[in-house]
Amino acid sequence: LTSYVGGATSFTADGAGSLINLSALPSLFSDTLRNSSLTVRFGGIIACGAVYFAIGAIVQAVGTGWIERFMPPVVTGSVVAVIGLNLAGIPIKNMAPTGFDAWMQGVTFVCVALVAVFTSGMVQRLLILMGLIIASVIYAVLTNGMGLGKPMDLSGIANAAWIGMPNFSAPVFSANAMLLIAPVAIILVAENLGHIKAVTAMTGKNLDQYMGRAFMGDGVATMIAGSAGGTGVTTYAENIGVMAATKIYSTAIFVVAGAMAVVLGFSPKFGAVIQAIPLAVMGGVSIVVFGLIAIAGAKIWVDNRVDFSNNKNLLVAAITLVLGTGDYTLRFGEFALGGIGTATFGAILLHALLNRKG
Repeated sequence: LTSYVGGATSFTADGAGSLINLSALPSLFSDTLRNSSLTVRFGGIIACGAVYFAIGAIVQAVGTGWIERFMPPVVTGSVVAVIGLNLAGIPIKNMAPTGFDAWMQGVTFVCVALVAVFTSGMVQRLLILMGLIIASVIYAVLTNGMGLGKPMDLSGIANAAWIGMPNFSAPVFSANAMLLIAPVAIILVAENLGHIKAVTAMTGKNLDQYMGRAFMGDGVATMIAGSAGGTGVTTYAENIGVMAATKIYSTAIFVVAGAMAVVLGFSPKFGAVIQAIPLAVMGGVSIVVFGLIAIAGAKIWVDNRVDFSNNKNLLVAAITLVLGTGDYTLRFGEFALGGIGTATFGAILLHALLNRKG
């Protein structure tokens, strides 16, 4: 895999930024899924992982040419940029409920920027973490010390156990749910392709030969996650943003990070520490990360010398960016395809249509 995987909001019921909102289900499926809680969805997630793995196996066997014909640099750059721009609304609209929180978001991304520019060595490589820590300390001084906002609540950390088992749930397989969720794999292929192209642009190394394996790895991870009662997983755009900021691209780092994440998953104490981070501080960090993702998309255009004097490229990029940034949503009955999904499919279909002119 080219980046550390994480839970994909594409699969969740109400995940912000999700490609497909599973809380808005067709009436044919809604009773089955809602009455069975999440267990039926886990079965659908496993089916999606199987489809995803199969697509990866095909790509690994025959190459990426057939995908790249549908997703040239103008399309992949647009999709990558849209991922960052679409997610930008989450910290700005949902993570700053008060004026003080909005100011703290600003303090946070300024802290990250200062660390990135005015430090060096390990501190600079850990700029996201260092910026988060500095901003959290400032937040604590202003709120707990001076009473200017909602104080940080550290009681959860003190009360949490050091070691504890996470909650596991067994999947339930329903044909209706599997037919609904499995097609999400198509969107994940397009999204993951954009992620891989973004990492290629950052590292200067062509990673196309690993694309099939990346898809298969995501598929296997998704099936394992669904089997244990977790959400599906995919390459995480946020981590790609961190890679861009830290300039650390070693795959060994992500193996260690994955192992640490598994271990920390058995520590309620660590979960409480994460929960204690102020929402505004997390929002400020998210602004930085999502912005870096958007810039990675633009870098794909620059590195591949996309010609925007060509009206075909100009219109594909322009329309895609607005569809994703504006969260353009198409509804089919109660089924909804959100901004990243419509932008991804829109870019592919529009390019194919306009490319018919010789």
